[in-house]
Amino acid sequence: MKTFQSRLADPAAVSPSDTRHVQRLDVAGMRCEFPALRDSFVHLDGTAGTQVPRSVAAAIAETMSAAMSHGGTLTAAGRTAHAAVRAARSAIGDLVGAQPEGVIFGRNMTEMTFGMARTIAKTWRPGDEVVVCRLDHAANIAPWVLEADRAGATVRWIDFDTETGDITLDDVTAALSDRTRLVAMTAASNVLGTRPAIEQMAAAIHAAGALLYLDGVALTPHAPVDVTTCGADFFALSTHKVFGPHCAAVVARPALLEELSPDRLPCTPDSVPGRFELGTPSYEVLAGVRAMVDYLASLAGDTHQSRRARVLHAMGLIEEHEKVLRTRLVEGITSLRGVRVHGRPRLCTPTTLLSVVGTPPRALAEFLAERGIGVSVGTFHAEEATRALGLGPEGAIRVGPVAYNTTADIDAVVDAVGRFARAQ
Repeated sequence: MKTFQSRLADPAAVSPSDTRHVQRLDVAGMRCEFPALRDSFVHLDGTAGTQVPRSVAAAIAETMSAAMSHGGTLTAAGRTAHAAVRAARSAIGDLVGAQPEGVIFGRNMTEMTFGMARTIAKTWRPGDEVVVCRLDHAANIAPWVLEADRAGATVRWIDFDTETGDITLDDVTAALSDRTRLVAMTAASNVLGTRPAIEQMAAAIHAAGALLYLDGVALTPHAPVDVTTCGADFFALSTHKVFGPHCAAVVARPALLEELSPDRLPCTPDSVPGRFELGTPSYEVLAGVRAMVDYLASLAGDTHQSRRARVLHAMGLIEEHEKVLRTRLVEGITSLRGVRVHGRPRLCTPTTLLSVVGTPPRALAEFLAERGIGVSVGTFHAEEATRALGLGPEGAIRVGPVAYNTTADIDAVVDAVGRFARAQ
């Protein structure tokens, strides 16, 4: 596979006003690796899914072009397939700080969470309590509510401040009791970008004797993740939000997975994590997952460090770059008459929710698309959150910058939103 050049740029190349000698993400160099960014279209819908670098597409193509069979040890083709799975588990382990033996793969986070909910709920009894959060994507609400209903367990809710978009420790502890079995909540909101203080909240959840199932889909693309430090018992992510192929993973401690008994075929291996994965995996997709993590590690530039260390370094660079984008976006939008930014979380990803007063959000999304700017529109499967925000069934506009976006992209969307608002 291609060896990537250093992505550490001269600071002036990224931020002309910043003359300090600090390391910055080489966004221009990064964009050269993404074939989909060759045209002039401005992709600001990264919260829905990112474009992929050339190396990820190549890894998928090379795997599909090579001799391949069902994973095994008898033939070279079988060993290649088996190695693709091991390499992908190791890669996700390096991405989020998990043991490879605790990495479970599936088609998407929604499907995986339904499966994990069915499995975990086997231990619930009438009178138990399950806690879900109104700020979450429906994929981390509906599975738990349905299984609680089947088990006769009570569902309790964590609310959020609709003005700021924040969740506090008090909001979480108010929902806990000595009967709480599991808390499902987000590590970052897919609508407001809110990043709760998960480490503190996890400590309170564990003190109540409950497990924490953390939806990390909207956090993993934007910041360094360590599942052990943050206290998640289960951490779910989607690789197509992090420059990878359409795939998902749930990670947990192997010892915790050993305690669970998922539904499976009699012929399925009983070992962890394989007992949680139904059927033959997509080996080519898993090769893309491994390449995705290798690409992220390459952004750090220093090949003498471990891949985990380079991933943490790279995600730190990404986080700093995206803070600049978020600040520029919010300041630009809030300066426009008749345009509202929803929420002002204390800590957040660059994901930003906005609306033009008195105007259907889809009209703005269409206006932007006609001018070569892609954003997301709707409720984003976070109906509890958008309902609490008073947005109605049409929702709002979500601008989702990611690492390959530039300040020019932000200026383009602010300018276009301003022109739209002035015409109303």
